Amino acid sequence: MRELKRQIDTLTYERVGLSENHKGSFDEVMKKIKPQETTDLIKSHYFFEFLNIGHPHLVEESELEQALISHLQQFITELGNGFCFEARQKRILIGDEYYFIDLVFYHRILKCHVLIDLKTETAKHEHIGQLKSYLNYYKKNIRESTDNPPVGILLVTHQNKALVEYAIADSDLDIFVSKYQLQLPDKAKLEAFINNELKNI
Repeated sequence: MRELKRQIDTLTYERVGLSENHKGSFDEVMKKIKPQETTDLIKSHYFFEFLNIGHPHLVEESELEQALISHLQQFITELGNGFCFEARQKRILIGDEYYFIDLVFYHRILKCHVLIDLKTETAKHEHIGQLKSYLNYYKKNIRESTDNPPVGILLVTHQNKALVEYAIADSDLDIFVSKYQLQLPDKAKLEAFINNELKNI
């Protein structure tokens, strides 16, 4: 019941209904339900209002990560169909130094690892570079012969689209930078956002 209310509040029905191309919009929804390729996994915006964080502008990365783990079922619902939780703060050794990947999932439909890096700020070049290193490590050391290449998602408060475009332009890795919000926008802003998203479909 809670999830149904959330889908109503986030205007899921309207995402299809407001579109001039109902079939195209419905196909996009179906891709999220049963993704066929890595781009189907990704949303441009994620809404984490279920965390009920009362001070979103003051939240620390460790606090955000703990809140998402504490609400893992709702988090996976927001990520989409097929995500299976594997690890938090996954320790990997590169050279003689340890690094920690915030969240690791395995996507059972697309047969690939999904590495998520959380940032409580705007996307920066070094964030993308760090995620590239993690993906290359997984590609070389963790990926099984039956797995598809790993996917990286950098979750940030602001995307900095121009920087992202240049930072991943020459990469052969699947890296995506998405914005998250800790509170739902008001309905007028949400409708404007949905209309804008539908234009890009």
